[in-house]
Amino acid sequence: MTRLAEDRVVSEPDPAHPEPAPATARAPIVRPRIAQAWKWLNPARLRMFAQSSPGRLIGIGLLMIVLALGSGGITAATVHDRQRDLDILLADTEPDADAAHRLYTSLSVADAAAATAFISGGLEPEQVRDRYSQALGEAGADLVRLSGDDADDIRQRMGIGSGLPVYSGLVETARANNREGHPVGAAYLSEASSQMQTVLLPSADQLYVRRAAAVDTAQDRHVRPPWLAIALLLVAVATLVWGQRMLARHWHRTFSPGLLLASSAILTLLLWTVIAGSVSAFAMSSGRADGTVPAARLTESRILAQQARSAETLKLVRRDTTGDYDHAFDANITRLNELLGGHTDRATTDARGALLHWLAAHQRMNEALDRGEFVRAANIATAPGAENATVHVEALDKALGAGITETRDTLRSNIFHSARVLDYLAPGALILGIAAAAYIAFGIWPRLREYR
Repeated sequence: MTRLAEDRVVSEPDPAHPEPAPATARAPIVRPRIAQAWKWLNPARLRMFAQSSPGRLIGIGLLMIVLALGSGGITAATVHDRQRDLDILLADTEPDADAAHRLYTSLSVADAAAATAFISGGLEPEQVRDRYSQALGEAGADLVRLSGDDADDIRQRMGIGSGLPVYSGLVETARANNREGHPVGAAYLSEASSQMQTVLLPSADQLYVRRAAAVDTAQDRHVRPPWLAIALLLVAVATLVWGQRMLARHWHRTFSPGLLLASSAILTLLLWTVIAGSVSAFAMSSGRADGTVPAARLTESRILAQQARSAETLKLVRRDTTGDYDHAFDANITRLNELLGGHTDRATTDARGALLHWLAAHQRMNEALDRGEFVRAANIATAPGAENATVHVEALDKALGAGITETRDTLRSNIFHSARVLDYLAPGALILGIAAAAYIAFGIWPRLREYR
């Protein structure tokens, strides 16, 4: 009995340490699974399934889901990129263009003020001296505000930065000699003005042209409609209509609530994109018509006025009889009249009135010079008083500056409005695209369940 019991203990399996099943016992389970998977992955069987009603239904549903998600995502990305470009235009590009314009204007004002102070002889008037110093300080500040990584841009900014101390040094030398009554002071001032006219101002003009072109490019890019996003949305709407017709024709379902909701979501996104994009583009077009274009005209007018003033004062400094400065003055005034003619805005009207008074004073100055009355000519050009040129030159510059400020405010207001119109479109496009995909799945699933 004892031996028999021991044999039983040995033969019974230990529950704590079960023996592994032989490999041959698992083979019949694994092989049918592999065979079943291969059976479904067989190209011929996949082709047959794709041609079946459930396969076509799945294919139509996947196509519509992909188009809904793709059109929503691309619309959101396009709108986000446009809004980012508008924010960059508002925060960087446009302020850079304004700083470049003010740099050029400040340099021109400094050159004209230096010549005006020189004409007075001895100790120049404090007001003229302060105007010169302020213009140089503003030019340095505007130069610091300018940005850009282009090699030519950097070279021009460095050229202006290194040329300003040389220019101011020549002006101070001219003043020192003028106070002592040395005629060589006029030569130093002419050299300083020559450096300003041939080196500093051309570099500043190129900086301004480049910045203004960047503003124009950004505006052109934004005015163009987002054709890719609109085309994808139209394709998505057309595909949803086609899918519903397929369901009605082959599955005898006149209306699918899910596909109707998906179509409504995509159609809403399409209308939203078109309307918001049109409003944003219209705001940008208004900013160009009422801001960029008149600002460019007034900016050029202001620059021409300063150049004409420099030619007028340098003629007195050099006591020029060759007519070179008269030619420069006349050319600038002719172009200035062209820019101011035909416009009725307040800034232009005020500028034209100041220009007429200035030209009358300039004519009296030339008549005094022709009679050899240099002191009288200098007084007409630089002395205060309503009958002299200085007050009218300042009135002209003030009117043009006010007009530039007003048009710039209009431009920035339109850019801001153009960007804010698109605030909710990007997240809305994502939400509507995802919602449309969910509605499509909701509309297709009941039809698939019929084939179970």
